[in-house]
Amino acid sequence: MAGAYDVVVVGAGTGGYSAALRAAQLDRRVALIERDDRLGGTCLLRGCIPTKALLRSAEVVDTLNRAGEWGVKASGEADWSAVRAFQDRIVDKNVQGLTGLVRSRGVDVIHGTARLVAGPAVEVDGTRLEAEHIVLATGSRPRPLRGVGIGGRVLTSDEALELDRIPASVVVIGAGAVGCEFASMYRSFGADVTLLEALPRLAPLEDEDVSKALARAFRKRGITAVAGASVTAVRQTDELVEVDYEAGGEARTATAEICLVAIGREPVTDGLGLEEAGVRRTDAGTISVDERLRTTVERVWAIGDAASTPLQLAHVSFDEGYAVAERIAGLDVAPIDYALVPRVTYCTPELASVGLTEAQARQTGAAVEVSTVDLRAIGKANIVGEGGFVKVVAEAGGGRTLGVHMIGPHVTDLVAEAMLITAWEATAEDVARMHHPHPTLSEGVGEAFLKLAGKPLHVP
Repeated sequence: MAGAYDVVVVGAGTGGYSAALRAAQLDRRVALIERDDRLGGTCLLRGCIPTKALLRSAEVVDTLNRAGEWGVKASGEADWSAVRAFQDRIVDKNVQGLTGLVRSRGVDVIHGTARLVAGPAVEVDGTRLEAEHIVLATGSRPRPLRGVGIGGRVLTSDEALELDRIPASVVVIGAGAVGCEFASMYRSFGADVTLLEALPRLAPLEDEDVSKALARAFRKRGITAVAGASVTAVRQTDELVEVDYEAGGEARTATAEICLVAIGREPVTDGLGLEEAGVRRTDAGTISVDERLRTTVERVWAIGDAASTPLQLAHVSFDEGYAVAERIAGLDVAPIDYALVPRVTYCTPELASVGLTEAQARQTGAAVEVSTVDLRAIGKANIVGEGGFVKVVAEAGGGRTLGVHMIGPHVTDLVAEAMLITAWEATAEDVARMHHPHPTLSEGVGEAFLKLAGKPLHVP
């Protein structure tokens, strides 16, 4: 039906459904195409939501097994079938909520496999749909390790979520957000964990001090973490998997029940008919877009993990989906400043950051000041029973905040304030005047800025 839709969105993950919902809110007629039986994409079905449900169960086990620290006699052991049932309930509840929301906004959901054709238009299993604008939001999938087949005892995060048991031992390849979260979760559930990272440190995108603190925390938890480890071979039998790697000039082998490959994600852009339609892809396979998320074909847009933007994060996809929907509606929307996007990792301890690391700030050539506050100086952190720190990077001489980096309890919830501080270029004096309720973990943020302003309260 030519002209039946104002907007056709391909992919119902975080980017796709946010674009569809916002476009419908702006009185556009929208079709949302999804090849999966359920809406939600990787984040809701195979990523953010199910993994955080598992991590919550892991956190409860950790708390129960530390209960004596709070004067409570208790201990915990995971019932994996019940843990999986909790995960499934959380996912199902979110899928139902999203499906109802999409329906209430009047978005037409079409299940099938889409292919871009000239027009621009989209073919869904042989049926042609034309629209004024097409938004490609096809997401990503786990990236395989070259030369290593996925199957049997070698898994990606997708297969790990479907395991019918808690493995006794695990080798995790890759210490980014996904690898650290799974390593942390498996250790909480009692598995012996070896974590291998090819780059010189764990969580390599984070501030170096955060990486060092994470390595110490993992070591204390009994996780064997090896940075600078180059995997050379992976072999599996009916009973185990062996991972050969080199580190520090020495050849080593880690043996475990399963091996989880968590080296990143790759875009799902194959089979979309991009080249035939004139849409250019980058060498990395992502869809090439400009700062306003336009592709090389007029009225065709790309967002989320499939697009050539810097960060593969669900909250980035939300923002990109909203931005494209509003531009289609004729609104003037500024390009996203990706340097101000918060980054979060839900391992134990949690990691959260926004803005420039200390090394990145110094590379700009600007004079930089750093303030670091140990969370153990904060009363609430001692009540919670976890340490960590808040580190602020700012321009010297009372200048603007350039970055905030945290490790410790619930810092993934504290980073929103840090994002506002950094985005609004607040100074230490600006933040020092703000109230942080006592006793809360947010005092760690306030104390770091008090220290930077030269008037700390609870630290030297």
